[in-house]
Amino acid sequence: MTPAPSTRRRFLGGTSAVLAAALAGCTGGDGGGSGDGDDGDGGGSDPTDTPVPYGNGEINFIMSPSEPQDYMERQYQPVKEHLADEVGLTTKLKYARNYSAVLQAMGSGTADIAETGPFAAALGVNAGRADIALQRYAYGSWDYTSVIVTKESSDIESLSDLEGETIAFADRLSASGALFPLFMLKEAGLGIGNFPQDKGSAEFDATFSGHAQAFTQLEEDQAPAAGVGQFITLNDDRELKDGYEYVETYDGIPRAPIVTSVELSEAEKSQLVDALEGASDGIYHGADGEADTDDDLWFSDVRPADVDTYQPVIDVAVELGVGADQLEA
Repeated sequence: MTPAPSTRRRFLGGTSAVLAAALAGCTGGDGGGSGDGDDGDGGGSDPTDTPVPYGNGEINFIMSPSEPQDYMERQYQPVKEHLADEVGLTTKLKYARNYSAVLQAMGSGTADIAETGPFAAALGVNAGRADIALQRYAYGSWDYTSVIVTKESSDIESLSDLEGETIAFADRLSASGALFPLFMLKEAGLGIGNFPQDKGSAEFDATFSGHAQAFTQLEEDQAPAAGVGQFITLNDDRELKDGYEYVETYDGIPRAPIVTSVELSEAEKSQLVDALEGASDGIYHGADGEADTDDDLWFSDVRPADVDTYQPVIDVAVELGVGADQLEA
């Protein structure tokens, strides 16, 4: 069940701007989702109107940009179909350009449920835009690893060797692809300036995109190192890809959550959460319906969660002085 709003914790400073200046739109999968611009009020001002389920009579599931759009649409196809069957409403997949766009869509009611990263979800709760509902399980664990990775052929042997270099990070609101790599760099004695917001007095340069894009920059020698989730660095056997090595790793990050919109009723939230929690294994097998193929989802189970589950992420954000009002760009 989704925790009620009263269980939210206030944990990061500065919520006034709530990322408003930089919130990007979402592109719809499956021919584009309707509902963009819908205020989610469920009908007109006449009190006799029957409320429209989920604001516009359909379920909009938003995907964060951890992988390319077409790949994620194949992965989440069974999720879409399962929600449509269980709830009895048309369900559409949407792909967000960045994590900020996820928070905008959840807070405005143009999306109902989303898969996103731990840090983005925590900020979303603090800003009153999302409720954490479920935690995901994968590869035998409820937690995962952030890495700073380089090529074996590079001269980088420690984090201090990255002074003056360019590091490719994932999204600014990614826990494993920005927050924890920056924390590792700070712990190693490098000045991180005002990152992840802007450079400030950082002792290195940085780019921010997505996990796949950041690793591609490393592959194509556009950056000598990347700070990303470990998952993007692994081959099909769950081993580090040939030719790469880790400079530093950080274990024990709680795996990414699934969140629901604050615009939904408690009954609607429960309906979505119960549908996913009670789903069969087939929901994780991708569009081809076969296990152990390329379009499988990266996770294989979910369990109820709330903001307390993500306290380790919150603690690191506080240590870095990162708050919602500092992440507008």
